Amino acid sequence: MTKELFDNRPKKPKLNRLPENPDGAMGRFPSWLHRKLPRGKELFQTNEILKKSGLSTVCEEAKCPNRLECYSNKTATFLALGSACTRACGFCDIDFAKNPKAPEVDEPMRIAQSAKVLGLRHIVITMVARDDLPDQGANHITKIIQTIHQENVGATVEVLTSDFSGDEKLLDIVIDAKPEIFNHNIETVRRMTPRVRHKATYERTLDVLRYVKSQNIVPFVKSGIMVGLGETLDEVKETIDDLHSVGCEIITIGQYLQPNKNKLLVKSFITPEEFKMFEEYGHSIGVKYMYSGPFVRSSYNASLLKDKAFKGETSHA
Repeated sequence: MTKELFDNRPKKPKLNRLPENPDGAMGRFPSWLHRKLPRGKELFQTNEILKKSGLSTVCEEAKCPNRLECYSNKTATFLALGSACTRACGFCDIDFAKNPKAPEVDEPMRIAQSAKVLGLRHIVITMVARDDLPDQGANHITKIIQTIHQENVGATVEVLTSDFSGDEKLLDIVIDAKPEIFNHNIETVRRMTPRVRHKATYERTLDVLRYVKSQNIVPFVKSGIMVGLGETLDEVKETIDDLHSVGCEIITIGQYLQPNKNKLLVKSFITPEEFKMFEEYGHSIGVKYMYSGPFVRSSYNASLLKDKAFKGETSHA
């Protein structure tokens, strides 16, 4: 990231720790992280559809700050393979379990049918890490992709997977199902990875993304970064550089928010101007689709990014 790009960046507000907020986040939020709650019957309709299906969503399990907005737009990101993860990352609020429940054989059809009822044309599937399973969940994810394509003709699928411990044979199982977008988040900068992530490594994430891109099966490869955990601007630049070098066409960058008092603290609130600078830097080195902002998450507005990518439109403002 060029030094000149950030010489005139706005000063960050001082972060004062306060008692826990009702939604579980800690700290005093700056003005740009305040917004009106959405209203409308669609929010309740989405919630009811998901409740009847018995499906988990990353929106709920990870306490995503966008869940009410997305539900109001009749959009949700499905969480496959249960609601308990075999990894305990320092940033994530999803429950940890050494031996979660066995995958539900009817989950692929329930996801496909719920997507149809919601009217989704771009369906995002994320997963918990399942290091307890021999295939780490790869065959189950493949079944979900195939079932969605069969039941929702013309719909596109985006998968946000674990690293499958870097096993290329397991990655092949997933990408051979031909999702339209393969997403695996690098989450944070190299220096902070051991503290932020559990078991996953920075280099292995790059290897996974590089391998998927090299197979030329999935049209677009995507990854995401959280900021506000104590990283430097140069480290964010390095991460964008690294993701671009392994073939990521889509990179998302969002503000980390502490989901509960036991998770990593927010070290800084990044300003909207700085997020804009991240986008500009990514574009300057050739990243086709940058999506950067305080509320940005991997699956937030994923269908809009997909539309731009498949139409060959630029993500520049």
